[in-house]
Amino acid sequence: MNSARGGRPIQILLAEDNPDDIELTVEALKDSRVRNRLIVVKDGEEAISYLQAKGKYQNAIRPDLILLDLNMPKKNGRDVLREIKNDPKLKRIPVVILTTSQAEDDIAHTYDLHANCYITKPLDFNQFLRVVKSIEDFWLTVVKLPPQ
Repeated sequence: MNSARGGRPIQILLAEDNPDDIELTVEALKDSRVRNRLIVVKDGEEAISYLQAKGKYQNAIRPDLILLDLNMPKKNGRDVLREIKNDPKLKRIPVVILTTSQAEDDIAHTYDLHANCYITKPLDFNQFLRVVKSIEDFWLTVVKLPPQ
């Protein structure tokens, strides 16, 4: 297995409240060519706490990539994205929006908030696995991620 970060695994933060989508993402990344460590948070407030290393996440490792659902409890993905991109310490972390919404307003708004890409989750199991693999292939093997 390769690692794009000097021998350590790629840190991926998945902010997702749907247990099925979490399981599919874990499964898709399990056999990755690139060593990765997936951290899962289940709502927007937890995502921000992790990213700011607060509370139970005081020893959190800054992620190299964030997979962010828009429709989460407590704090939605748009608000999380806004906080990430307005924080000088976090704004360079690539954020991939991975959501069920196909609404043009959501797409436009998240790009206005500086999302790095917007992907609509397919409903089909095999297509979902392919989408996660394509995210992995692009973001973890093709793209040069910003330094920590």
